[in-house]
Amino acid sequence: MKQANTTRSTHVPVIIVGGGQAGLSASYFLQQENIEHLVLEKNTLMHGWKHERWDSFTLVTPNWQCDLPGHPYTGDDPDGFMNHAEVVEYLNAFAEKVKAPVHEGVTVYSVSCDTKGLYSVATSEGNYTADQIIVCSGGYHIPVIPRMAERLPEEITQIHSAQYKNAAQLPEGGVLVVGAGQSGAQIAEDLHLEGRKVYLATGDSPRVARFYRGKDVVRWLDDMGYYRMSVDHHPLGKNVRSNTNHYVTGRDGGRDIDLRKFATEGMELYGLMTDYQEGELVFQPDLEEHLDTADATYNNINSRIDQWIEQQGVETDEGPSVYKPVWKPESERTRLNLAESGITSVIWSIGYRPDFSWLDASVFNGQGHPQHQRGVTGQPGLYFLGLPWLHTWGSGRFSGVREDAEFLIDKIFAYQEQLDEHCADQGVECQKITESA
Repeated sequence: MKQANTTRSTHVPVIIVGGGQAGLSASYFLQQENIEHLVLEKNTLMHGWKHERWDSFTLVTPNWQCDLPGHPYTGDDPDGFMNHAEVVEYLNAFAEKVKAPVHEGVTVYSVSCDTKGLYSVATSEGNYTADQIIVCSGGYHIPVIPRMAERLPEEITQIHSAQYKNAAQLPEGGVLVVGAGQSGAQIAEDLHLEGRKVYLATGDSPRVARFYRGKDVVRWLDDMGYYRMSVDHHPLGKNVRSNTNHYVTGRDGGRDIDLRKFATEGMELYGLMTDYQEGELVFQPDLEEHLDTADATYNNINSRIDQWIEQQGVETDEGPSVYKPVWKPESERTRLNLAESGITSVIWSIGYRPDFSWLDASVFNGQGHPQHQRGVTGQPGLYFLGLPWLHTWGSGRFSGVREDAEFLIDKIFAYQEQLDEHCADQGVECQKITESA
């Protein structure tokens, strides 16, 4: 007679998937409420911050905005921008304060929920059950590299922006950076400053001034209440979640990124790259449109600051100003011979796509993004934390995740109380270990 296989599932009231700033923020507040929980992290704590940033990386928001739970920025340069090493040090100190119950190197294979509301979590270290799940794995999972990359010559080095560290890791020769969002623009600048010949394929990314009328633009926008605006009150509504971040830099004390200026210094700019045909890269004739649109956003933000300054009667040493282009393309170039260009490397900086395939829940839209109201989904006991514009602009950053985490933990505490009351009414003890044959 064949003996039945028995597997044991450890029960934890709350399981957090992901050990970045969001996961540890959730743990911080769960500990304050004495709610038992476990953090499952497939790599190591703060993996992305430690291993998926380039060497010259800096924050693009000033240090004073870093306000993780119980761990505000306390350094001597609040208006500065932490570099990569300083960010890692800041996050390591946060992790040391939180002391989350974390299991590192654990992959979550699947999460599902039965008809009674109990979650089953299959992982590389065994099975768990949980009453509630907080997904803190972010929204940037799979680096986007288009299929055309397969047709480029084998001798061309190709990497995603997440893999870029510095110019020295690339072979000698020109570098094509595809995508001029926040990462692409900064990587193009880094290579340009290192003396490399850079070709930049642009997109419709907006840009913003670093400083305006004597202050960091972030400070002005904070004074204006922009960072406290919820997604429900934003003019774009939930569509703002799909917006590309404005490109700017905190490098060397902070400055604008002006692609037109780079062009005057030898960087070659192109429109949207769409194909590779018979040895030639193919681009849309929309470079001028991209530059003009980015500058219009730049000037529009400054104009709104001007209006606010006037309405509030704020005295400033500098008056209003409008950016005027320092360079314009003479013509739209739509093709570039790869061999003749001298390009030996391509850096794909066109973003990521989400991958929640491990989560069996009817809470996703057609693009694979979770639908929620400030992280609370339509499925009881399932939450998201740390996503861009989860509630405000700062939700996916060090500035806003604290308030979102505190809000969610209040919901989680109330739901856990309901579960405990149900157990008491039924006259049963909630199991810590469950078995299934």
